[in-house]
Amino acid sequence: MQDLALLIQGQSHKTLTLWAFDLAGESVAVLKEKYPQETRPEEALLAAKDWAAGNVKMRFAQRKILDCHAVAKELTDKADIAACHAVGQACAVVHTVGHALGYPMYDLSAIVYRLGAEHCQEEVEKRKQTYIEKLFYWQSQDQPGPWADFMLR
Repeated sequence: MQDLALLIQGQSHKTLTLWAFDLAGESVAVLKEKYPQETRPEEALLAAKDWAAGNVKMRFAQRKILDCHAVAKELTDKADIAACHAVGQACAVVHTVGHALGYPMYDLSAIVYRLGAEHCQEEVEKRKQTYIEKLFYWQSQDQPGPWADFMLR
């Protein structure tokens, strides 16, 4: 993970936010397929996007993110629990880039839980490569707004 951590360090807040939203969208889709009535992970992602755009205040988005983490407490499948926390961490990148490694840590944990420690290495390595490719993609994009003022600093 050191290579990913080093790449993350050199990125702008906007790049990391878009990257995190992209990845969180994947997890939201997986959770929505398994739990179609559960809307909190998707609501957290939408609120975080609105927060980054300056359309809602931090407290509103923070509540939605905490609600997403609360879903994890209601589940029994460890992979799904990790996926909920991954979404929450990704959404929190809007607040601070310090949350950027949170998504990969939880997402990779979900893979380990799903496949087992003995059978996950290839999938974990492929997923880590996806993080890097997506980070380079978002780094190369124009990243037009709207952006909240705090995202432009």
